[in-house]
Amino acid sequence: MNLQINFESGGTGVLSRVIEAYGFRTKLALADHLGIASSSLAMRYKRDYFPSDIVVRCMAETGVNLEWLATGYGDKFNEFSITFLRLNKHKLVDGQHFEDGIVSLDRSIFPAGKSLPNQGMYVNDGDAYVVECDVKETYDGVWLIQIAGKFSFRTLTHLPANMVRVNGSNTTFDCFISDITVIGKVIMTIEC
Repeated sequence: MNLQINFESGGTGVLSRVIEAYGFRTKLALADHLGIASSSLAMRYKRDYFPSDIVVRCMAETGVNLEWLATGYGDKFNEFSITFLRLNKHKLVDGQHFEDGIVSLDRSIFPAGKSLPNQGMYVNDGDAYVVECDVKETYDGVWLIQIAGKFSFRTLTHLPANMVRVNGSNTTFDCFISDITVIGKVIMTIEC
């Protein structure tokens, strides 16, 4: 591929395609996702420089095709990206959390009509779990949480007064939601 990129201009179009690749509707959503101030993103639009750091991150997180992202030409996704969803792979061992590479899952295993994980990860803890980490609030269901420095999958049930019932590993207890760290919501379990 002979890709010609002008690093001095064209950043506005690239940033618009980045927003499209992530599936966001607003510039603010992109700024929040990137962890930058909206004014910093606005300045990138104004200067119109090629946002190479954002392009690399977007490619890594979405699998979008570089040619399309940088120029607007070509296919948005290559054939592999359309068929498979790439997730960071993690494993839990004795309550400790370890990164373990990348896994590709066939998109067809996800129920039709449900959105794919935006910031997902694949966690192996005997069974395998697909976890969505981009969750704004907790609600009843199975979650990956951290309690006293140990990671585990637990069922959370909301109670009055900002409390939750934590159930799992043959133990049930009630605590304040602030007493635990919620990592993400289990959206799929693959029994091994």
